[in-house]
Amino acid sequence: MSSIPNRTLPPLNPLKAFEAAARHNSLTLAAEELNVSQVAVSRQVRVLEDYMGVTLFRRLNRGIELTREGILLFKGVGSAFQDIEDATRAVSRRGQRNILAIQSYVTFSRGWLMPRLGEFHKAHPRIEVRLSSSPEAADFDTDNLDAAIRGGDGNWPGLHAEKLADMELIPVCSPAFLSENPLDRVEDLATVKLLHSMARPKDWSSWLDAVGARFTPKNRLLFENSSLAYEGALMNLGVAIANRQFVQTQLRAGTLVAPFAQSCRTGESYYLTWPKDEPPSSPLLKFLDWIRIHFAPDDTATPRQEQPPCEEAPCEVDQAPSPPARSGFSA
Repeated sequence: MSSIPNRTLPPLNPLKAFEAAARHNSLTLAAEELNVSQVAVSRQVRVLEDYMGVTLFRRLNRGIELTREGILLFKGVGSAFQDIEDATRAVSRRGQRNILAIQSYVTFSRGWLMPRLGEFHKAHPRIEVRLSSSPEAADFDTDNLDAAIRGGDGNWPGLHAEKLADMELIPVCSPAFLSENPLDRVEDLATVKLLHSMARPKDWSSWLDAVGARFTPKNRLLFENSSLAYEGALMNLGVAIANRQFVQTQLRAGTLVAPFAQSCRTGESYYLTWPKDEPPSSPLLKFLDWIRIHFAPDDTATPRQEQPPCEEAPCEVDQAPSPPARSGFSA
C-alpha cells in the first residue's frame, strides 16, 4: 500500500508575517495589520529566512526591499493567501445570519423544491438559499447545513423530523408514447420499456406486486436517479414509475399522463430534518412556516382512502372515476 507524502510547508505564522510585510512593503504596516509589534514581524521574517536558507528582504535605511528570492516567494504566497480568503468567504457563514443551507435529493429538488424557490425568495428576499443535492444522509457535524430532506420512516436519532408527504407511486409516460403503445391492462406493461431509477430499485416491483401483476418485466432502461427516469418518460423512452408529488406539474400540463388509476404508497415519507441539539436558525424557521403551508392537507380535495404500504395491501385507487386508458389523468 503506497503512502501519501506529507506536504512540505514552511511555518505558517512566519509565512503570514512575510506576506503582509511584502504586500505593504513595510514592517510597520504589516505589524499594524497583524496587531503585533514591528519587532515581532521582523523576528517572524527572520525565522522564515532561516528555515529557507535565503534572504527575503534587504534592510535599508528607508525601509525594506524584496530580494529576487523574496519576489518569487511573494508571487506564490500572495496568490495562495488570496485563494484561501476567497474559498473561506465562499463557504463561511461568519457574519452572515440570513443564509439557509439545505440538502435534498436531486429528484425532490427538481420535482418539487426548485419550481417553488422563487416564491420563497419573493416572500423572504434577504435570505440566501444554498441548495445542495446528495443521495446520502446529511452529516450535520461536517456539512454546514441547516436542514436536509430525507426519505424514510422519520425515526433518526438526534434529528427532528417533520413529515412533508407520503411516497405515492404511479406509472407515467408521455401522451405520444401512450398513443403508440396502448396500455389497456397492467399486463400490457410487459410489452414496453420500463424506466427504472437505480436510486430506488424497488419502486416498480412494489407497484406491480400491489396491483397483482402476473408477469416479470424484462425490458428495462436504468437511470441514476428518478429525475432522469422522468425525463426519459417525457422523451418517449418508456414508462417511468414516479412519486406523484414530483410529477404533479407535468400531469396537470398534460406533458405526462398516468395510464392506470392505481397508485400505491411505499410506507415511507419525505421529511424535513434538522439537529435536535441546535436551535433552528431564523431562516430555517421561516422556511419551516413556508413549507408547512405547501404540504398542509387540502380540505377541499377529494378524500383518499387510507391504505397500508405497497408490500402489504393492494394499491389505492383514486375515488374519482377512472380515466380512459389512453388519456391518463391529472393529479
